Amino acid sequence: MKKYFSLVLFAHSVFALPFAMIGFFLGVTTTENPFNWLKLALVLLCMVFARNAAMAFNRYLDRNIDAKNPRTQMRDIPAGKVSAREALTFVIINCVLFVITTAFINNLCLYLSPIALFVVLFYSYTKRFTALCHLVLGLGLSLAPIGAYIAVTGEFNLVPVLYSLAVLFWVSGFDIIYALQDEDFDKGEKLHSIPAALGIKNALNLSVGLHILSATCVILPAFFTTFSWVYYIGVAFFCFMLTYQHLLVKPNDISKVNRAFATTNGYASVVFAVCFLLDAFLRTHYNF
Repeated sequence: MKKYFSLVLFAHSVFALPFAMIGFFLGVTTTENPFNWLKLALVLLCMVFARNAAMAFNRYLDRNIDAKNPRTQMRDIPAGKVSAREALTFVIINCVLFVITTAFINNLCLYLSPIALFVVLFYSYTKRFTALCHLVLGLGLSLAPIGAYIAVTGEFNLVPVLYSLAVLFWVSGFDIIYALQDEDFDKGEKLHSIPAALGIKNALNLSVGLHILSATCVILPAFFTTFSWVYYIGVAFFCFMLTYQHLLVKPNDISKVNRAFATTNGYASVVFAVCFLLDAFLRTHYNF
């Protein structure tokens, strides 16, 4: 099991999982649907299975590319820690478990599960034909808040969609920053990415624009739902961390890409989600 789970980077789970919790508790606190421990556990399992499938499939599909890239040569399949067949088996098992788990939530989640799997798996192909691959990755992770909300309510709503859009623009923006490391490699291998297509400076400008859209989308829910000042602390922190990562990475210095990608964005999502959940708890139990 340790060998298989080495295909999955737990640290990357802090990007989508906090927003899944936001979607789940948004459904609990703004509708008549009660909190249910079993449903929460099922949502968490869906997140785990989808994440396992997506990351392992990416490693499987990119195994030959990773073997050529000095930055990724030590990943599990190129390094011989996990075989390609084992990785694909791991993907299939997690896809099946994901669909089965959605069946225990509600019919809408079950019907939408193949679409969700298609999106998160299809991302791995996109760098072969479009520089918009970063947006497809963002789309995959953006399913977390709306998916968790649907798990609770069985229906769509504007506010969780706004959080999904926030994730889409946020992830797309920071994935562009992460891809700066492979600009030359992508060009040499005829792979597609925003940095390879536009150059570092223009790629960073586009990333800034996407992060402005993301910040807007975490502010907009305030016009449709009542929040206390605790939520706005979370919004301010999230926006600050978006700004901070652009201060870390400059066109003439990308040495702090990993710090901007993992650490900064990890703190942004976790702290924002904690503020959202604390706000919901205080308003629900103490009329805060």
